[in-house]
Amino acid sequence: MTSHEHVVSDDESGMRLDRLLGDLDFLPSRSAAVRLIETGNVTVDGRVVGKKHIVRAGELVTVTPADMAPPALTPEHIPLDIRYEDEHLIVLSKEAGMVVHPAHGHWSGTLVHALLAHSEDLGTLAGDERPGIVHRLDKDTSGLMMVAKDDETQAVLGEAIKIRAIERRYVTLVHGYIAPDTGIVDAPLGRHPRDRMRMAVDDGPGSKQAVTTFRVLERFMAGTHDDGYTLVECKLYTGRTHQIRVHMAYIDHPVVGDPMYGRNHPKADLGLERQFLHAYKLALDHPITGEHIELLDPLPDELAGPLRDLEESSMGRTGAGDEVVPIVLPEAG
Repeated sequence: MTSHEHVVSDDESGMRLDRLLGDLDFLPSRSAAVRLIETGNVTVDGRVVGKKHIVRAGELVTVTPADMAPPALTPEHIPLDIRYEDEHLIVLSKEAGMVVHPAHGHWSGTLVHALLAHSEDLGTLAGDERPGIVHRLDKDTSGLMMVAKDDETQAVLGEAIKIRAIERRYVTLVHGYIAPDTGIVDAPLGRHPRDRMRMAVDDGPGSKQAVTTFRVLERFMAGTHDDGYTLVECKLYTGRTHQIRVHMAYIDHPVVGDPMYGRNHPKADLGLERQFLHAYKLALDHPITGEHIELLDPLPDELAGPLRDLEESSMGRTGAGDEVVPIVLPEAG
């Protein structure tokens, strides 16, 4: 028996998880569904939840048979780029290619496995599969992430994200010429109606509010294989799955190198094998001490190189670009 995935329909929204599964053809009974839920073999949008969880339209329910249960979490000695650490909090720079927590197809080599080897103390509020995790970055998005080493820190950071008290800024290179120097994309996101691995702008009952603001940093002239590029700083006011990538594609300026929402043209994508998206700034008040922490993370080499290659086609930096670009693109050594 293989894993099964089910996207909650509008008619099913509001049902308890155990009832929903009990009504599906591939499970023999509601009691069988309950057993799988209690053993952690059922996830909703990647999270292990209880049988009383109320499902919402658009959520992705994944059922893994007992004989396909994921292996137990074990520490793995994977190097971490730690930028700040004390007894409560870790801030690290995640490299592209690293998955944050175990999921189907990624039962080892994740950030969680590395954290277990790095620290004996990690917050437990996000569940057994996500020790310490406060927020996520996509597999092929790099940059700054927070990790909680205790439950109090994890709870405070989670609430701070909800009330938008933590500043998270990203830099991204997108296709095309963005004329205004600033903008806002306020468009709800939900799971794509036909491809459940993708997200889409959608105002259905299962969608969630998503707000992204942006500042143009630099514009680049069109070439033989492209329609120009714009270097943009994005600020998140919500943290939905794939938010920046979906919002930029929605305004017809997809992220360069994005395999899911982008142009998928190797030359126009500057030869990149990952999306040009990097979490370069994180600013917050320490959840326990109140100390203000502000960290900056320059672009990794695989993004800095292609950006430098565009310098000859630059149409000039904006005022925001004069401020941000020297941070994210230090002088070549």
